[in-house]
Amino acid sequence: MPVRVVSAEESAERDREAIDSGTPSRTLMQRAGAAAADEIVRRFGARMNEGVVVHTGPGNNGGDGWVVAGRLARAGFQVAVVEAAEAKTPDAIAERTAALSGVLLNPDTSFARVVVDALLGTGSRGKPRGAIAESIARMNAHQRDGRSIVSLDVPSGLDATTGDHAGCVTADLTVSFGGVKRGTLLARDVCGEIVAADIGLGDSPALPLLVDRAWVFSRLPRLAYDTHKGERKHLAIVGGGKGMAGAAVLATRAALRSGIGVVRTLVARQNTGALIGATPSALVSEWPDDENATRRDIADWADAVVIGPGLGQSKETRALVERVLTASRCPAVLDADALNVFAGDATELRDLLAGRPALITPHAAEFARLAKTDVKTVLAERFDVGSSLAEALGVTVLLKGAPTVIFSPDGARLVSARGTAALGTGGSGDLLAGIAGTLLAQTNDASASAACAAWVHGRAAEFCGYVRGTTLDDVLYALPRAWNEEELQPEPPVMTRLPAVPA
Repeated sequence: MPVRVVSAEESAERDREAIDSGTPSRTLMQRAGAAAADEIVRRFGARMNEGVVVHTGPGNNGGDGWVVAGRLARAGFQVAVVEAAEAKTPDAIAERTAALSGVLLNPDTSFARVVVDALLGTGSRGKPRGAIAESIARMNAHQRDGRSIVSLDVPSGLDATTGDHAGCVTADLTVSFGGVKRGTLLARDVCGEIVAADIGLGDSPALPLLVDRAWVFSRLPRLAYDTHKGERKHLAIVGGGKGMAGAAVLATRAALRSGIGVVRTLVARQNTGALIGATPSALVSEWPDDENATRRDIADWADAVVIGPGLGQSKETRALVERVLTASRCPAVLDADALNVFAGDATELRDLLAGRPALITPHAAEFARLAKTDVKTVLAERFDVGSSLAEALGVTVLLKGAPTVIFSPDGARLVSARGTAALGTGGSGDLLAGIAGTLLAQTNDASASAACAAWVHGRAAEFCGYVRGTTLDDVLYALPRAWNEEELQPEPPVMTRLPAVPA
């Protein structure tokens, strides 16, 4: 089942659609609670021998908690329930009644090593208050003492849409029902591991799709035993302006570690020596200074071109980008300064890119400059803001960040939530551009190339294990492992797992 990324409103609408289609709301609650209980046993089985505490709230999230409590009690675990607020919805009241005889109610809970947060769900807004806030404070104290905290759907106090989380629970595991909430992807630090469980909501193709390993590997072209360098395609990289040879080096190395057949890197004259020394497997040329050179080194040779890593911003580089795109109709990835030189002039960029598979990879500030908006708006509307630009330009837009969101010209949206803060350093985008350029050369599919590149880029960072002390060289060295990882697919009802992010 595809995993969709949803806002609070979209989550509620999916529930309503399932109920209107004939699934009773209490059945959805029972499926959610059962999936969560089974995941808690899988993850924390040994610790649960000392007991489990479930903190319940007044709504259906509290009802999910009562299902968990009853199921764990019937499995033979000692379960205590702390009612921060009385159950108020009909389904929650019914599940409380069903579970009550098997649990301890509001006792001393100091014995338990596993604590379940079932206070507030996706409908919660604003900072928690009163008894709910007191329960959250108790759970966070337990977490600091080494107890394991499991949140149902979202950590209580986390806004499921915006990720605002003042006063929220800090969880070790969040079991999300029916999909993944936007807010949990924006506030990974307080969610721990995120597990998405299928509760029978069906699919909603108009919503963003969370990219996972199976999706990525189903779209990678196979490299057969007898594949030669021509079949693995040719990639041209145009960048490396004065003082910025390193960006071109990183993009080139990433392409070479992503399976390209041949890469030619074209840089400013003073940087050719640096590129030759740093990337001996690549061809190195100077920036083409006329149409003939552009055709020889790019248009008539390359299967795709990456323009931008360390390019610099000047009239000269704007003219270079225009010359390359005019001379060649090959698929293109535009990054960094190749976008900045068109700030506020998206119409010209659209005309230059027309008729080819193309991908632009802005971060929030670059996107804001190109789209004539502000960074605050881009960040606040991360999951939606790129659709109009992708349609207007006729290209795929990869909006970098945590998470990364990919917008296709046809309106489809893809989300990659892999990676760590180790990627928050200068040059990370250059690696991504080299990976994406390789895939675009091999597939001619800009959206799939963008999503696969973002996922593999992030997965390589996760393999590094740490944030502080990790460099982009470490990420490069981890790329082969990310490309060739063998990972067991989760068993139903689990749809996907996202690891806890490292500090």
